Amino acid sequence: MQRWRGLNSAPGGWGRSVVTIGVFDGVHRGHQATIGHAVKRAAELGVQSVVVTFDPHPSEVVRPGSHPAVLTGPERKAELIEALGVDVLCVIPFTTEFSRLSPETFVHDVLVEHLHAALVVVGDNFRFGHRAAGDIALLRTLGNTFGFAVEPAPLVSEAGTVFSSTYIRSQIDAGEVAVAATALGRAHSLDGIVVKGDQRGRHLGFPTANLAVSTPHAAVPADGVYAGWMLRGDQRLMAAISVGTNPTFAGRERRIEAYVLDFDGDLYGERITLEFQVRLREMLKFDGLDPLIAQIQADVDETRRILTV
Repeated sequence: MQRWRGLNSAPGGWGRSVVTIGVFDGVHRGHQATIGHAVKRAAELGVQSVVVTFDPHPSEVVRPGSHPAVLTGPERKAELIEALGVDVLCVIPFTTEFSRLSPETFVHDVLVEHLHAALVVVGDNFRFGHRAAGDIALLRTLGNTFGFAVEPAPLVSEAGTVFSSTYIRSQIDAGEVAVAATALGRAHSLDGIVVKGDQRGRHLGFPTANLAVSTPHAAVPADGVYAGWMLRGDQRLMAAISVGTNPTFAGRERRIEAYVLDFDGDLYGERITLEFQVRLREMLKFDGLDPLIAQIQADVDETRRILTV
């Protein structure tokens, strides 16, 4: 997959293409259906498939300080999009100036002049241009003018719930990581570098890896304890993951710590990924170390039971 930063990265002599546009945060099942349809239609037409997305998130530019929690950082999003068979990922720097483009200018500059769209595939709720003034009806009208077709991709839903990034963020924020995984099509994950913490876990007999998350504004699940996995290169190990402030020790800093089952070694400074499978319980304050240690052991046992297939 080619990766372009900005529309001017399109090579000279670029031919026609099938284009789909969106933020695609999470690359969830709805996004997968839209992108997959674009890839399929590009193959049928014998042209290239192009996914257009934006950086930073448009909300941060239009309403500074309102950046939603991020489900997938830029690199992870690119990997997931590439896995869908896309030919080109074009990341457009989203600036104040770009946000003020009228729908007509947006279509001309992005879809026609640079990407030479033969077909545009977008979700049923697609909006574009300044103040989101453009919709699919206007896109079709402009397509008739500039010579490209438009195909809406139906929204993906289950049991009456439409899968969207907003819905998934709400589930993660509530700790419902298993529900979020259904909409994502995979477990929600966080990646980053292991840093030193207070080393209390080591003294309790359960040394933990403290994760410094790499992605700004990352969607961190609600405080609590989760059964999940730690990914380290080719290794995939069971982990009991704690998110919160360690209230037993009057902690104030919110941390993500993982006790990795069946692992004996030093992870400091290493990049790892934590996958959240199931929430085991809320964060609790214990009256002393003995009940805390007993609960941690119970969490570890439950993690092993859930994840052992």
